[in-house]
Amino acid sequence: MFAAISLNWRGRPLTTYETILELIGATTKTGLTIECVLDCNSYATGIKVTDEELAAVNLTHPDDQNLQWDYTIRPRLSTSKNGKS
Repeated sequence: MFAAISLNWRGRPLTTYETILELIGATTKTGLTIECVLDCNSYATGIKVTDEELAAVNLTHPDDQNLQWDYTIRPRLSTSKNGKS
């Protein structure tokens, strides 16, 4: 997705959020739909992810030879009877 977005906005000045959102939203390929909105919320910085938290993320990778990209993040499987993990 990011490669397609980068090709779509190459050479275009990214001067406003509206321009960026328009260019991202206009990036489509067969089977690809992109929707985007501006998130104006403030988020805390400097939060560290523990090894346990990272291990709990359900990552799959189709190619064990190249582990630096192409991850898929899947929902966690429920481990308790009440549906919470």
